[in-house]
Amino acid sequence: MIVVTGATGNVGRELVRILASAGEQVTAVSRRPATHMPDGVRHQQADLAEPESLRTALDGANALFLLVAGEDPQRILDLAEAGGVRRVVLLSSQGAGTRPETYRHPAAFEDAIRRSGLEWTILRSGGLNSNTYAWAEPIRARRTVAAPFGDVALPTVDPADVAEVAAAILREGGHAGSTYDVTGPAPVTPRERAEAIGDALGTPVRFVEQTRQEARAQMLQFMPEPVVEGTLGILGEPLPAEQKVSSDVEHVLGRAPRTFADWAARTAESFR
Repeated sequence: MIVVTGATGNVGRELVRILASAGEQVTAVSRRPATHMPDGVRHQQADLAEPESLRTALDGANALFLLVAGEDPQRILDLAEAGGVRRVVLLSSQGAGTRPETYRHPAAFEDAIRRSGLEWTILRSGGLNSNTYAWAEPIRARRTVAAPFGDVALPTVDPADVAEVAAAILREGGHAGSTYDVTGPAPVTPRERAEAIGDALGTPVRFVEQTRQEARAQMLQFMPEPVVEGTLGILGEPLPAEQKVSSDVEHVLGRAPRTFADWAARTAESFR
């Protein structure tokens, strides 16, 4: 049995679907009630911030897909091992490798999983294409988006590709002790992302460039200040490693990652 935490998120939801379609026994874990789970998937409500709530979900499992959430990764891993888990895939952040002094939370999870006696693989994700859902309301209402650093390009990744990579590792093994950077196939700017959504909709989407301070004030409404500063650093002054296109998706899946335009075409109804 494979346990998927964050099972209602953009990566987790797709991972559950892939695993269930492949005939795997899956326990889907999320903090909130879930509907429309694939046939045969068991759902359990639990919170990574309260590790003991995971005990029942982990009992009898052999593999775990773990998000960076909560403050006690060691306790989560101890419960996983006690429940029978032998293989763990951690969805971490690119910033854990490039800016560990800022991204201390994912870095702490990575340290814990490396110290564990489990068979582990770490996926360091760049920005997810699905972060662009934050633009959905202004695109629907005004066909306009606002974002900072309009011409700074980053290789954002399709969450479905992250899910496929995780599914392959959870099911097949052969990746123990590896840390993979999962990115898209090419760097894309915010201005280009807005244009791609407009192309998918068949109508232009206007891009308005925010100042750094405007973006910072907006982000502080839902993110802690250190994460805001780290995120703005990556978005505005990315390090070479943060702009690099990784070959790891192709290494695991045997195909190139999907483009942002592919993602926009597939999700266009969310912006219509």
